[in-house]
Amino acid sequence: MQLSSYVESWTPGPVTDGDPLSADPVAALSAVLDLPGTVAGDGDPLPPLWHWLYFLSRPAQRDLGADGHPSNGHFLPPLPDRKRMWAGGRCEITEPLRLGEPAERVSGLASVTAKRGRTGEMLFVTERREFRQGGRLCLVEEQDIVYRSGHTAAQHPAVVEEFASAHPTDPWQLALRPDPVLLFRFSALTANAHRIHYDAPYCRAEEGYPGLVVHGPLLALLMLELPRRHAPARRVRSLSYRLHRPVFAGELLAACGTPAADRAELRVATHREERHGTAEVVFGG
Repeated sequence: MQLSSYVESWTPGPVTDGDPLSADPVAALSAVLDLPGTVAGDGDPLPPLWHWLYFLSRPAQRDLGADGHPSNGHFLPPLPDRKRMWAGGRCEITEPLRLGEPAERVSGLASVTAKRGRTGEMLFVTERREFRQGGRLCLVEEQDIVYRSGHTAAQHPAVVEEFASAHPTDPWQLALRPDPVLLFRFSALTANAHRIHYDAPYCRAEEGYPGLVVHGPLLALLMLELPRRHAPARRVRSLSYRLHRPVFAGELLAACGTPAADRAELRVATHREERHGTAEVVFGG
């Protein structure tokens, strides 16, 4: 049966929720990234994509599947033996969210598309989210999630090479070797219980990975750290990102960037791949 047939009558309505936008999660992620201090406090603008630390869902333990993901959810398509991958997204920032000011998020289903690729049929689900503070529309985000049924034949390295490194020449660079402790702390900050980020035996036996998988959202955040650190006076008005291939714990990665007049091209590289993830940011006044 085609995957599209499972979602023909699946039409989840929009969901509205709120968050006080406490400064604590920002301070915690700043510590995880070894920054000299918190990047923002009450009243300060939230850096692009750091809103992923908020509006979190924490389902009951009984509602989690064998992989650690929720078994059911408002925007989870009703597929058998469902496998999930965060593929990418886009974000338009009219004005940044500010810490310490209550915010509202309205989430809805933007599109559902079935496609067939080299590894079989996939279902692309795009969720649209609008964020408001004080009645003002501040940020509009779309996230693209890919779902499959059953196991895939994707190829991954047999072992993690911890002593190999990339040699980028991009003007902006940020090196990081994520270890299991960092991945654990990031999972806790984002309420992510997926076992591929902390259960190495599960990764190898059930998912076919050589080790723990670095979170896709962490790769995107590292790419966005480049303009925040190297061009702090330039305001990000829009961004898009795409996640291509996984990075594994123990690998030395390099977030790299090349700035231009009104934008910057970003990527994540290792010794294996030049583009595990890619992103583009557009600057504005």
